[in-house]
Amino acid sequence: MDFVKITEYNPYYRPYIEATNKDLSIIEGLEQNSGDLIFFYSNIPQEKHGYSYAEGKWTIKDVLLHTIDTERIFAYRALRIARKDSTPLVGFEQDGYVVSAFAEKRSMQSLLEEYKSVRRATITLFNTFNTETLLLIGEASGFPVSVRAIGYIIMGHENHHLKIIKERYL
Repeated sequence: MDFVKITEYNPYYRPYIEATNKDLSIIEGLEQNSGDLIFFYSNIPQEKHGYSYAEGKWTIKDVLLHTIDTERIFAYRALRIARKDSTPLVGFEQDGYVVSAFAEKRSMQSLLEEYKSVRRATITLFNTFNTETLLLIGEASGFPVSVRAIGYIIMGHENHHLKIIKERYL
């Protein structure tokens, strides 16, 4: 199958799509990212978990929980589109989610367990999609998006935040 076309997603997500390994299928990429993310976060010193690089920026635990929440939302979008629900899907206010999630009260281990559960569910969901389903297009945040693009956006979003943590937090 060809890689994701620009007409399959909001141009805002282009950096995420470009941050994925185009040689891997969605399932392979999700599995690889999962191992990489778990290893990475598991090796961050505990004293850094609550660190943010500037006033008003998220902590490392906030970033991880944001990644989890975002994956849940995007997997839900993929499910809705895959089931041919043509109802336009609205965006979400990520900053509000972070404030309401209380990541600082949780252990890194509990966040990683939640991440593993969400990723297993995402992989299970995407394993049910055939080629035709992956190419279905719905509307999210006022733009067309394919099920296939959503899979790569999930991966690229995760890669984006890992890069930011490496560059600005550690």
